[in-house]
This record gives sequence, C-alpha cells and structure tokens, in this order.
Amino acid sequence: RYIMEDDCRRLLSSEHPGESYSHRGSTDSLDFKVKRPFHVEPRNIVDDDPQERVSAEAAILNSRVHYYSKLTGSSDRLLSPPNHVVPCPDEIYIYSPLGTAFKVTAADYYSKNPSIVTIFAIWNTMMGTSILSIPWALKQAGFTLGILILVFTGLLMLYCCYIVLKSPKAIPYVDTSNWEFPDVCKYYFGKFGQWSSLVFSMVSLIGAMVVYWVLMSNFLYNTGQFIYIICPYPNIDSGGNYTISTSYFSNSGNDTSDISSFGHWWSKTNTTPLYLIVLLLPLLCLRSASFFARFTFLGTVSVVYLLTLVTVKAVRLGFHLDFHWIDTSQFYVPEFRLLFPQLTGVLTLAFFIHNCIITLMKSNRHQENNVRDLSVAYLLVGMTYLYVGVLIFAAFPSPPLSKECIEPNFLDNFPSNDVMVFVARTFLLFQMITVYPLLGYLVRVQMMGQIFGNHYPSFFHVLALNILIVGAGVLMAKFYPNIGSIIRFSGATCGLALVFVFPALVHMISLRRQGLLRWPSALFHSFLILLGMANLLAQFFM
Repeated sequence: RYIMEDDCRRLLSSEHPGESYSHRGSTDSLDFKVKRPFHVEPRNIVDDDPQERVSAEAAILNSRVHYYSKLTGSSDRLLSPPNHVVPCPDEIYIYSPLGTAFKVTAADYYSKNPSIVTIFAIWNTMMGTSILSIPWALKQAGFTLGILILVFTGLLMLYCCYIVLKSPKAIPYVDTSNWEFPDVCKYYFGKFGQWSSLVFSMVSLIGAMVVYWVLMSNFLYNTGQFIYIICPYPNIDSGGNYTISTSYFSNSGNDTSDISSFGHWWSKTNTTPLYLIVLLLPLLCLRSASFFARFTFLGTVSVVYLLTLVTVKAVRLGFHLDFHWIDTSQFYVPEFRLLFPQLTGVLTLAFFIHNCIITLMKSNRHQENNVRDLSVAYLLVGMTYLYVGVLIFAAFPSPPLSKECIEPNFLDNFPSNDVMVFVARTFLLFQMITVYPLLGYLVRVQMMGQIFGNHYPSFFHVLALNILIVGAGVLMAKFYPNIGSIIRFSGATCGLALVFVFPALVHMISLRRQGLLRWPSALFHSFLILLGMANLLAQFFM
C-alpha cells in the first residue's frame, strides 16, 4: 500500500494544524467493522487538554472513511478501509449529536495481552488432566523411548498447531478476522468439513468431561476416606488398605461395623459417581456459565501445587533407576516397549489446543510474535510434562515395588493418609467442579447452536443433553475407571481430524491453489495424515 505523507497527520490538531507526529505503528490488528469511525463535524472536542478544533485533514480523512464504510458491507477484504485511512486507536473519538466529542482510550474497546500473558494462557489451557497420566504413559513406552516420543510428539503437535493458526490468513479476498478453524474447514470442505470438525471437537470435550467425572469420583472418595477414617484413627496401614490396628479393634468392636457400613455407602465405583449427579447436573442446566469462569485461576494453582508435590516426593524418595534396554526384570521395565502407542495417544490430548488456538492468539498484543509465543508455550508445556513424568517414574520405589505398579492417576500410588496428597486431591476436586460446567456449556453452545440455531432452545433440550453426558461419565466411572485409556482413545480420535488430517489437507490445498505445492511438502503432510490414522488404530491393539 502507498501511504501519502499528508495522510499521516493528526486527525485532531491543536491550534497549529501543521504540526506532524511520528509514524504510527502497524494497524493490521484493527477490526475495521468494529472501529469504523463516525462522520466528523467541526465541533468542540471534550478532553483533558484545552479545547481543540478539527483540522482540515480530519474532514478529508473521515470523508474517505465514510466512503469506505459504504463498501464494507461486502465480505471482500479489498473493500475494507486501508490502514492509512483508519485512525490510530488513540485518535478514535465518539461524537454526540450535541456537538461534543469524547476521546476513547484503546482499552475501552480493544483489550490486548502482552506476550507473557498469552504464553501462560496457552500453558494453563493445555495443563489438564493428562498431566496425571504422564508417568503411567511414560512407563508404558519405556523410560528412554518415552522421553524421545514426548519431545517428538510435542514438536509435531506444535507444527500442526502452527498450520491451524495461520490457516485463516491464507484465504484470499475474504474477511476471516472472526473465523475459527471449523470455519476454515467449511471453506475448504463444505458442510462435511464443518460438521466433521464439530463432531471431533465434541469428542475431545466430552472425553474430557468423562475423565473429569472419573477423577472427581476418585478424589471425592479419597477425600471422604481421609476425613471419616484417617482423621479419627491415624493408625492406618501405610499401604492405603485402611485397616485399623488390632489393638483398637479389641477395645471397641462396634466401630468395625461402622467402618464396614461406611464402606458400603462410600464406594469409589458404586456410590460416589452417583453422589456427584446431585451437585453437577443442576449446574450443567444453568443458562450461563460465566460465574464458574471466575475460578479458572484454580487451574494454575493446582498445577503449581502438583509440581511442588512431585518435587517434595522425589527429594524424599530419591531416584530408583536401573536401565534394562530390552529385557525386563522383577522391579524394572525395559527402556523400549511395544506399548508406546499408549503414550502417543495420551500426548495427543495432552498437547491438544488446536480447536481454540486462533481465539487465544487474537488477544495477543503483538500479532507478529504469535509463532514465537506459541513455540515458547509449547516448550513450557513439554518441560512441565517431562518434569512430572521423569520425577515420578524415577522416584517410584523399585524395589520393593515394581515400576509396573505406577497407576494411570499417579496420585493413586500415594496412601490416603498422606496430607500433601489429600490437599492436592481437594484442590483438584474443587477445580474440576468449577471447570466441568464450563466444558458442558461449550458442548451445549456448539451442539445446540449447530442443530437448533439457539444455544438454549429449551430447558428440556438442555436437560436431555446433560443427562447423556453425565450418564457417560457415571458408566465409565463405575465400569472402566481407567483415565489413562480414556485419555488415549479420546486424544487419538479427536487428534486424527483436528491435529493431523484437516490441518495437513488445508495446508496442501492452500499451497496448491497458490501454485506453491511441491512434492516434498505433499509427501511430508501425507505422512502426517497416515501418522494420525496409525495412532488411532494402534490404540485398539494395546
């Protein structure tokens, strides 16, 4: 674009209209439809400074904007006002019919975050329940092979996320400023792309809700055990079997029946999943979930506490490693195992943020740093997963226990009378209770909006949907409470479409339309599609 020198003067000048100002920064991030200024008349300006008058340049410039505003009803990006026509954020004024104008600061209409905030927002979003299964998944692949796969998968997921992030900008002559990745899929693949991306997005959300229900049942059960049994009777077997000392039994036999009765009504798989229905089903039916969004900071608090817990336990237990490259032993696992696809399935969900990365990056103040900030965020996430996985695996006491005993939820390896673990479970339980309605709200908005065109068609529609979601969580918590397997299946399923197939196809089609597709690129992105398919199919043979 050519920027005329006269166009770079202040729209609103003081008594010396000839004064110039330094060249303003790039305005590529401006939303032209939102920030289209009103027609300016030469009236008084209300500001902290003495009264100003509208310069002649302002009248000319705003006449141009007024002309462009007649054209921007079209979706053609070429008809939007050029950068040198749209005023800077600090030059936008609201004009009233009374002849006065009030200056609007940029924060009033367009909020941007610095890079550090954007990076930790991505880190916090990705830090979900998968972190609890990383040590188990690392054990399934073997210690050495697991570390290599974690690094390789993180780089692969970062590249696919980069493709998703830049995909709207690669579409020419269309205003894609408000587009998400399903809109991109619709542009390239029609209704099939839109609906298939929606279905696989639902798989990731509902899979996360099922995992949350299993974990909430687990945490609620262990919290109840700690409060009812371990607090009054601290002489508990350290293995977590909740057996009271025989000396206590000989003194009061009635308490034995009390504990037995408590175990009947407080069961990890039979009762606690049902108790959660009373609390969470009404919350899911609320029209708005904005109240629960205030507690999202608990996710950061929980992760920081988990890292502290892992560090303290590793220091106390020390490292227990003995490298067996191929053969197995009584207490250790080989460094390379054929069960490694279980780790790739878990990591696909652990690094998954592709369905919301465009939205997160829109709030970045410096759009030119999006790729750098995304890479730094993935680096932090990968280092967090490595830290937790390596320390828990290395510190697991072998002997006397075998590394095979590492549970899909590594907190289950600690006894219920451990106070630090009790605090961690309580933190996570409260956090998940606040996040679960938010996930349900996202499922409702996407599904009801696509089917009925209304996010809340009626109470009975919403209730029926929530009953299905809650029912899936209850059934899994009762009959198959293995969060590692649930995570790997849901991760491999949603990752097939939203991480591998659609990003790779969109990238290749975009390059082909520009005449830039070459056979090495086509070969590599076709390999990504095959890799996603192999990742999903391998889960059924593990």
